[in-house]
Parts: sequence; C-alpha cells; structure tokens
Amino acid sequence: MQKVKKGYARLLVEKGINVQKKQDVIIRAGLDQIEFVEEVTRLCYKRGARKVTVEWQHQPLEKIQYKYCAEKVLSDIPEWEQKKYDYLADTLPAILYLESEDPNGLAGVDQKKVANVRKNRYPVVRAYRDKIENKYQWCIAGVPGKSWAKKVFPGVSPSVAEKKLWEAILYTSRADKGDPVQAWEEHNADLRRRYTYLNSLKIKRLAYRSSNGTDISVGLIDGGRFAGGEERTLSGISFNPNVPSEEVFTSPKAGDAEGIVYASRPLSYRGELIENFWLRFENGRVVEAHAEKNEELLKTMIAMDERSCMLGECALVPYDSPIRNSGITFLNTLYDENACCHFALGEGFPECLEGFENMTLEECREKGINESIIHVDFMIGTADLSIDAVTDKGVVPIFREGNWAF
Repeated sequence: MQKVKKGYARLLVEKGINVQKKQDVIIRAGLDQIEFVEEVTRLCYKRGARKVTVEWQHQPLEKIQYKYCAEKVLSDIPEWEQKKYDYLADTLPAILYLESEDPNGLAGVDQKKVANVRKNRYPVVRAYRDKIENKYQWCIAGVPGKSWAKKVFPGVSPSVAEKKLWEAILYTSRADKGDPVQAWEEHNADLRRRYTYLNSLKIKRLAYRSSNGTDISVGLIDGGRFAGGEERTLSGISFNPNVPSEEVFTSPKAGDAEGIVYASRPLSYRGELIENFWLRFENGRVVEAHAEKNEELLKTMIAMDERSCMLGECALVPYDSPIRNSGITFLNTLYDENACCHFALGEGFPECLEGFENMTLEECREKGINESIIHVDFMIGTADLSIDAVTDKGVVPIFREGNWAF
C-alpha cells in the first residue's frame, strides 16, 4: 500500500499541479494524513519547487469559529490578508487541495451566518480570483479522514474504514496499479477524443430525460466549447484540476434552462448533507426547489446571490464509470460528481469559450458565462438517462441508457 500511495503522490505532483522549476507550491490539507502530505512536499522539492508551504486546516476548529466568533469579525479581511492575496496573484503558486473532511462535520452550524460571511468577503475574494483566473495550476484530490471514512463505511472499525477508503480513492484515481502517470496520459487522450467530437457538432441545446422525472432542456453558448481532463494555463502549462475526473463539461448559457431535474445522489454542501432533492427551472432560473433533508440549506445555497439560481456547468459522465462501478457513495462531491452526469449551480468557466484568452472576464460574461459566489455540483445521472444534442443539422444522441452514445 505504501508504494501505491507514493505513486498517487507522484501523480498529484506531476500530472495534478505539474510543479515547475523554481515555482512556489501551496498544499492545503487537513490533519488526517500528515505522512502523505510529507511525501507530497518531498516530491514537490524533488520536482524543483522553490518553496512549499503547507496550510493546515481542521474542520472542528472551523465549527468552533462559526459558533463563537462574531459574524462581523469573520467577514472582515484585514490588511495582512489582502496583502497575502496580492502576493499570491503576483507569484502564482501551484495549489494542491487535499480533501479529507467529514461530509457532515458542520452539522448544527448557523448556515445563514456562513452564507453572510461569504457574501461579505466576496468582493475582495472575487477580485483576487479574477486576477489569477487561468494563470496557475491547481488540483483537488482526496485522502482519507477518519470521520469521512466512517461515514462511507459505517459497519467496520475506524482503521478498516480508513484502509477501505484509501483503496477506493486509489482505484477511482487510476493509481492502484501500474504507472498512474501513464494511466492519466491515456485517460486524458480519451477525454480529449470525446470533447473534440462534441465540439464538432456545434450543439445549440442539450435535452435530458430520465425515468426519475428529469426532463430539462439547457441552452449552450454560441462559440462555447466542451473540455475535460487536462487543462492548460494561459502560459501553456498543463495540469489536471481534478483527480479523479471522468467528465467532459461545458458552461451553458446563463438564463437558458427549462424544466425539472432530480438529483440522483446526496450533496455534501458546507459540511451538511442535502438529500433527495429536485429543482425546477424557468427562464434559466430555479423557481422551485424541494429536498427531503436540509431543504432550507438547499434554498440558502440557491439564494446566495442574484445568479446562484442559474446553471454554470453541464458535465457529461458515463454511468459506467469507475466511481459508480465501485458501488460506493463517497459523500464528497469530487468523487460523487464523477460517478454520473451532473450540473452545477453558480459560477461558469470562461475557458469554455473559444478564444477566451483574448477576452476580458466581462466579455466572457456578456457571452453567457454565469457569474456567482458559488459553484456547486450536484449529480443527476441515472442508469436510463438520455441526452440529445440539438444542432443545426438535427438531433444527435449523446447519451443512451446512462452512457455515451458514440
């Protein structure tokens, strides 16, 4: 297992963030897998990193902060923090996010307080994000946390649950055997073939139907494009932002969606689970929402800002995927979104426009890329999901029985 974990660490360093010589690296991680973070740090330096900084995070401390610290204090961005954002925008470090949190670890926190803090901090954070958009390498990946592992495998001891979650993460990340870097080169090539074909169709709309009640039509942007797997910075450095990733995705036209969609898996949002929910869209906006569990949290998410009720992403993922085939519900969006097709509410991706590198962010948004505080993926794929592409030349089947139709 240790040898395989080292291969996974190498995958994240070489294909995930693709550390460049003399580049700074930031690793943001919980306290759950300290030895793994040590190995990743070591490999970053061997790759040529100038400096590696680990920013430790701890979900129970976050919960304490939201319980006891005043909303106004949490909302404030002091001068030193703003200077840190300026420094990061100037130096463009590669950033690796290692997720291990308890999917329900913030249960009981005042979610309205959390939402208000995020809204209040948004103008400064937004300005920073705009400065670094498509200019640096980043990757989100998972490592087991004990509380997370016990949620996924509740019937076994904590040590066994952690071992089983490691095995599942390595399997779904194509890092459990052979050379994971080579495996990802082949996987990226397959995703590239898929999105190249979709881009050739010049799709106007996507129509989704499933026996669970999903019946929705989503408009795409004229001049939009599909992408997937490996991405590139504006300076040409390749990286894989998500490990694992099975999706080919695009950003739809903000304000152009009609119909109803049913979630097919639970959503872990801000440390709480939203379960068995559906959304109805009119004129591109959610006009009705219902959830059997945490409906108020769902509605809070949708109302985060004026455009958080609109779609920012359409992602195509075959139902016959490693994650879905594992039979595991990870209760973590990074994994569960790659089990099947999904949508995202909120922020869209400027890089899903042809020629985006020659446009300002304002021009990208005028084209139809949504702008929002949030970007929240939720799963909609089922075993019988059908997706049709509406083109100038007619209707082309994209998915049948939950999987690619080409």
